Amino acid sequence: MIRHIAPVLGFAVLLTGSAMAAPFCDGAFERGHVTMGFSIGKHTDEDRNSFDMMHLRQRGVDATRVERWNGCIRAFVRVPGGGEEMQFFEPGTYRQVY
Repeated sequence: MIRHIAPVLGFAVLLTGSAMAAPFCDGAFERGHVTMGFSIGKHTDEDRNSFDMMHLRQRGVDATRVERWNGCIRAFVRVPGGGEEMQFFEPGTYRQVY
C-alpha cells in the first residue's frame, strides 16, 4: 500500500513546489482603476503588449517582447553578457516581481 502512495505523494510535492516558485500578480493595482469617458473599439492583446513594452523600456528595461502571464507581465529581457532572461513585472506599477 505504501509503495503505491509514495509516487503519488512525490508527484504532488513536485506540482505544489513548482506552482509556489512561479510568480503571481494579483492585479491589486488594476482592480481599483476607474475609467471615465469613452473608447472606440477594443484593445487587442498585441496593443496591450506594445503598451507594456513601451512602459518597461521607459523604466530602463531592455525588453525584446512581453506578454501577460499568470496575472503578471512576462518580459524577455536582454542581459549584458548576451542572450535573454525572463523577468516578471506587476501590471500597472511595472515593479519587478521576484
